[in-house]
Amino acid sequence: MTLDAVGLEVMGHAFASIAEEMGLVLIHSSVSPNIRERRDCSAALFDAEGTMVAQAAHIPVHLGAMPESVAAVRALDPQPGDVFILNDPYAGGSHLPDITLIGAIEVEGAVGGYGVVRAHHSDVGGVQAGSMPSGAREIFAEGVILPAVRLTPEVERLLLANVRTPDARRADLAAQRAAVERGADGVRALVKRYGWATVRDAARDLVVYAERRAREALRRIAATGLAATDSLEGDGVDHADLAITVRVDIRDGAFHADFTGTAPAARGNVNCPLAVARSAVLFVVRTLLPADVPTNGGVERAVRVTAPEGCLVNARHPSAVAAGNVETSQRIADTVFLALARGGVAVPAQGQGTMNNVTFGGTDVSGREGRAWTYYETIGGGQGASPTAPGPSGVHVGMSNTRNTPIEVLELEYPLRVRGYALRWGSGGAGKWAGGDGVIREFEALVPMEASILAERRRHAPQGAAGGGHGAPGRTILNGTPLPSKVGTLLEPGDVLRIETPGGGGWGTPG
Repeated sequence: MTLDAVGLEVMGHAFASIAEEMGLVLIHSSVSPNIRERRDCSAALFDAEGTMVAQAAHIPVHLGAMPESVAAVRALDPQPGDVFILNDPYAGGSHLPDITLIGAIEVEGAVGGYGVVRAHHSDVGGVQAGSMPSGAREIFAEGVILPAVRLTPEVERLLLANVRTPDARRADLAAQRAAVERGADGVRALVKRYGWATVRDAARDLVVYAERRAREALRRIAATGLAATDSLEGDGVDHADLAITVRVDIRDGAFHADFTGTAPAARGNVNCPLAVARSAVLFVVRTLLPADVPTNGGVERAVRVTAPEGCLVNARHPSAVAAGNVETSQRIADTVFLALARGGVAVPAQGQGTMNNVTFGGTDVSGREGRAWTYYETIGGGQGASPTAPGPSGVHVGMSNTRNTPIEVLELEYPLRVRGYALRWGSGGAGKWAGGDGVIREFEALVPMEASILAERRRHAPQGAAGGGHGAPGRTILNGTPLPSKVGTLLEPGDVLRIETPGGGGWGTPG
């Protein structure tokens, strides 16, 4: 059965609404501010063959890597109703704090599809509170590793025995299970209303439609041999720049990004598996498509990503990857956009190009000695200006799509005081259209604690486009002393950590 245009639109919205409901259940049921307030989580629906049918409007770096998670589960012969858990970056995950739950949806006694939710947990063990250590040299230092396994009480007990905040992790996992169940209920409700054959065929038709629309759009911007190189500012162990090089070819309705020439895997944790690199390229491609093209596995079929095995963006086990998911993914997107801009494709100037990851943790909250706590957030910055408008200020850009943590929530739940939170006026690049401004956020420690900062664009500013000025680079400052891009440190009561995030590049020559 092939649906007409109206039927396809109706079913497309139906699938998307199920994914959105899954996300809302997770957000409203979680106890951790990182999920509940910042919404550092994502949800999607897949068909029985492992193709994404619909996703919620969540986080690009989560969503783009999900197909590999489902593939890892399908290899285990899932039975209807099974729920699996994983976080292994080399077996379908992204980085260890992103724990993924995958439910095999039972439809008429068989697996009819998969509901997937991924959430960033603020601690999964490892050498440093928050599981985002700046100097990790292998993945084992970053936390407990879970390949795809059925989520049983025994597996959950094993995980909780290896984290600093088991009560919070237990509650957030329960929220993820509830979200997976909501997805299964939504699919079965559609089947009850329309019949399984109609629902199954609609999912297939939507994927085919998205692929056709994506290829049509890419044919209109055909270009070959577009190349660019950008750099990461060290890896937390060594401070030398690490090159990311890409060649983009768009021909016959297909987008190919080849990362030959990229630096070898680093000693620190800025490495990423190819699934994360693919997520970044998919994000760029999605920005080139009309807004009404469904975001599903059909778009992915028009995209190919290659990279030498063992390089920075196609790392091998046991390379550390915590920062690769958050920082290297941003730089990959920046580099692909830069290649397109040099080829005359109308794309925005570079945005802040970093998530400004800040992690705190310790074992004392308001005098309750011995109670472990962890806190994680990313901080927004300036987006690059486009050919038709200035860049927005103070937003989470690129591979992130989260919110901020409200000051009231942060100060209520953690031994931190926010001394200042404001836009960083004038940090956006000048141009016909100015780049967006970054953010200033100051934290004061109220008790002794660990801190880890994983950031970028402290040495190299976001570039403007078409003659526009560069955005201001960011700064990380502890008690008045500048710190490197990636650093772990101990804070004492009264210490003040100031984060100044980069501004976006301007577009066009200033008038």
